[in-house]
Amino acid sequence: MNVSKEGDKLYLYSITTVAIIGGLLFGYDTAVISGAEKGLEAFFLTATDFQYDKVMHGITSSSALLGCIIGGAVSGYLASRLGRRGSLRLASLLFFLSALGSYYPEFLFFEYGQANFNLLVTFNLYRVLGGIGVGLASAVCPMYIAEIAPSDIRGTLVSCNQFAIIFGMLVVYFVNYMIMGNHQNPVIIKDAVSGIMSVSPASDMWSVNEGWRYMFGSETIPAALFGLLLFCVPKTPRYLVMCGEDERAFGILEKINGSKIAKTVLEEIKLTSKEKTEKLLTYGLTVIVIGILLSVFQQAIGINAVLYYAPRIFENAGAEGGGMMQTVVMGVVNILFTLVAIFTVDRFGRKPLLIIGSLGMAVGAFAVAMCDQFGIKGIVPVLSVIVYAAFFMMSWGPICWVLIAEVFPNTIRGKAVAIAVAFQWIFNYLVSSTFPALYDFSPMFAYSLYGIMCLIACLFVWKCVPETKGKSLEDMTAFWRNRSKKTA
Repeated sequence: MNVSKEGDKLYLYSITTVAIIGGLLFGYDTAVISGAEKGLEAFFLTATDFQYDKVMHGITSSSALLGCIIGGAVSGYLASRLGRRGSLRLASLLFFLSALGSYYPEFLFFEYGQANFNLLVTFNLYRVLGGIGVGLASAVCPMYIAEIAPSDIRGTLVSCNQFAIIFGMLVVYFVNYMIMGNHQNPVIIKDAVSGIMSVSPASDMWSVNEGWRYMFGSETIPAALFGLLLFCVPKTPRYLVMCGEDERAFGILEKINGSKIAKTVLEEIKLTSKEKTEKLLTYGLTVIVIGILLSVFQQAIGINAVLYYAPRIFENAGAEGGGMMQTVVMGVVNILFTLVAIFTVDRFGRKPLLIIGSLGMAVGAFAVAMCDQFGIKGIVPVLSVIVYAAFFMMSWGPICWVLIAEVFPNTIRGKAVAIAVAFQWIFNYLVSSTFPALYDFSPMFAYSLYGIMCLIACLFVWKCVPETKGKSLEDMTAFWRNRSKKTA
């Protein structure tokens, strides 16, 4: 992988490594709920002032996603005002505060360990705070990397951000598994007449009283590390040019690319550095719609319903040990398939990987649905879920972020990425918050619906999405300018 004969590879990779820790925290924060959600559900079932139900649990388990919508929506504004680096610093602070608050939501106002409705609201607010950090990081991390990286390896480096997201999920799956140790998730029973849920008296109450707190609190360590390391990385050259700091921009480009290439890249950036004044629809509506639909389909295919509720799904499929070990195995498989995307995205292109991934996910989703329909338990449904997740990791997981970072013209990227990411989190929330009730109604229906969405996503990519492989960010600006002129 040759960055430039004169460029400093170590400098580039060091910057990228710090940036993708934001991706790791993105994965950590969104997947920590997978191990904590059952203990958390049992904790709030002990409340005496209200009845906690599946709808409330779906909202609570997904409340961070409301913050993600906010964070994604304001990411373009903050990326322009605070800069890409400043936005990531803010995200690290939000991660840290959310982790502390989720660990100890009773702080100052409530009695420790006494569940009530006001505490439920407070806990959700802390999770929303962390979600704002996730929404910011999800938009700004790939934007930062895309604006630092040379075009010939940009897809690989942006894909590394997705690798960090999945690695963050694997880390938290393992951390949750270690925190649980020999303890078991609580047994939740449902009254056949009233439908009211309660915690079985025979349950192991450690995870109800303590376990979920340690899982959320563990995020403070990577959040603090991310915040400190961000003081060691530069602002992106494209942002510096927009601020009129051409000399500083050239200095960074020279370190990355060498002086000869840096001069050319700087001139290209200066020709397309009007982000603060260009109107959103300058290049037509099509590019915005494509970016939005990429985000929508990444979530509508249902992957986060699996990632957030994996232990519960594996347990219901007949897995031993409460599904925690199978979740770790799935995390390892996800890492391996994300590596497939990283090493092939700049060789085969973005579209082929998305099409193959969509078809593979459809097979996995329909297989899970059939297993439920015919009452098949054990290894077959477990493997089907893992296949479904694995094909996502080598396609829609990393490649969607690559395309969102690449497909928009330079002059509207901040605003366009913010809109696309906001839609992504809206649909993430819709899918994740409705999954517990939908799964309780019929796993077969839920996974058949996701399988159908995978097939529609495949058709959309084939017909509508442009290939960005090997094109500079300035090339995409010219592409959409020419296309808008032809359709005008």
